Amino acid sequence: MATKADFPVTAGSIVVPHGHVIGNEKWRGSELAQRLQGKTRLIFEDGLGLVDFHLSNRTCILYISEADLVAGDEFKRRLARFRNASSLGGIVIVEKTQISDQYFLPVQKLVVLELGMVLLPVANQGEASQLITQLVREESKDRNSNPFLPKQCSQLAEPSVFRTVQQIPGVGEAKALLLLQQFGTIHQLCNASVKELELVVGQTAAQQIYRFLCS
Repeated sequence: MATKADFPVTAGSIVVPHGHVIGNEKWRGSELAQRLQGKTRLIFEDGLGLVDFHLSNRTCILYISEADLVAGDEFKRRLARFRNASSLGGIVIVEKTQISDQYFLPVQKLVVLELGMVLLPVANQGEASQLITQLVREESKDRNSNPFLPKQCSQLAEPSVFRTVQQIPGVGEAKALLLLQQFGTIHQLCNASVKELELVVGQTAAQQIYRFLCS
């Protein structure tokens, strides 16, 4: 196990050793931490603030539990504060269960459409540990080959964005592809007028999409 001396903190940023995960101290003893042990090198640190796990000096995870979703809007304020204050690539992991399923679509809209972050649903902490392990492996590869991180040239390869667009009323797989091809980014789609949408998907679907995005 690495010690605090093995990784420096420079300019207020965490530098993560290759193949390590730096976890917020609050996760010590959790099921997620226990499952990560043995799969990756996990180091606990105080002072990570809003971040739950650092995968590298450029990518981190914010974890939204079932309890967070049910408890109210505090997690939304936390995500907004992170997005406004940090240049890190934030991946939001959300527990999507039978209890929290009713809250998921608004969270998905907030995270992907409004904040422009990557959202990955999991059923429980065990599944989250598998996902984090996979993310750590991908972080050691070329950034352009990481399927979980946004591509600068195109967001069509980003599965979570594509799935989210498909869940907008009036949009299926074909229309989602057309919309992303036309507007390029999720932010441009949100800023599109009804007339611009009509040129891509027709009048009825355009009105449904516009009402959803502007609600």
